[in-house]
Amino acid sequence: MNAARPAAARRAWLSLLVVVAVGVALYVGLPQIAGLDETWGRLSDGDPLWLLAALGLEACSYGGYVVLFRGVFARDGGTPLGWRDSYDITMAGVAATRLFAAAGLGGIALTGWALSRAGMPRRELARGLTTFYMALYGVFMLSLVVFGLGLRTGIFPGPAPFGVTVVPAAFGGAVIVVALAIALLPNDLERRARARMPGRERAARWARTLAATGEALSGGVRGALRMLFRGDPALLGALAWWAFDIAVLWACFHAFGEPPPVAVVVMSYFTGMLANVLPLPGGVGGVEGGMIAALLAFGVPGGLAVVAVLTYRAFAFWLPTIPGALAYLRLRHSVRDWAGAPRAEAP
Repeated sequence: MNAARPAAARRAWLSLLVVVAVGVALYVGLPQIAGLDETWGRLSDGDPLWLLAALGLEACSYGGYVVLFRGVFARDGGTPLGWRDSYDITMAGVAATRLFAAAGLGGIALTGWALSRAGMPRRELARGLTTFYMALYGVFMLSLVVFGLGLRTGIFPGPAPFGVTVVPAAFGGAVIVVALAIALLPNDLERRARARMPGRERAARWARTLAATGEALSGGVRGALRMLFRGDPALLGALAWWAFDIAVLWACFHAFGEPPPVAVVVMSYFTGMLANVLPLPGGVGGVEGGMIAALLAFGVPGGLAVVAVLTYRAFAFWLPTIPGALAYLRLRHSVRDWAGAPRAEAP
């Protein structure tokens, strides 16, 4: 185990170097590639008050994330998590996601490790993580539907190109339907799989694994729906996470020019965020490119779109990485003090 640590450290440093290299290439090269030579120089012309407001809004966004996390795990999971522990886990998860996006798998892995050290059983952990991410991304998918169709039908003011309104709305609706279908899976799916495959050890093992996964996902989706039906105030954390982060992008537009309509900002933001499923370090390049492309499709001037999005990403991506790394270091010390936690190596 000790011999593996230098190799793991080298991989971590390599991932960090990749993030830095891609980020530098993007931030320096994109304006040149797009023929926007003066865009980068506009950063010094940004209104400092709006940029300061963007910093405060980003802090509020992460505050919402912590509220939702603690609402799901500290109460329902019965884990010994205080506000500081919840902050450390969420911010350390952010740093892990920055190194490897892929739909947030890096952050999910670190969160799972920390909660298992806090004493949460594996099944409850899987169910809790599903509840957490269903609540969080349920707002994402519902926003695609509401704002996409709202723009297309004229409920919200602004241009409404088919490709960045109806297509994302259809995707969000399909994800919502799939999630609701998962909620209909029976609670005893694993027991049924075991009863139907007696004497087939290997096949039964795979069937039980799939059934247990489906059972945990179903329980997690139902957990998110229960939070919604009982009006759990922790869900306000999910709304705050997205709303304040979108407000950061909106403030960056104000810092450099006239912002487009709010619904256009929302749709461009969420369309760009879909690039987080790509296996890029922290989504670097994919998110920025997706947001800028969506804004251009809505008719936003190219120079303003580039400078606003890159400034937004400086707040949303780079600034939380340092406190996230510090939170991870503190988290490693905290887990050693949690009574009854199984011993495990940090990811």
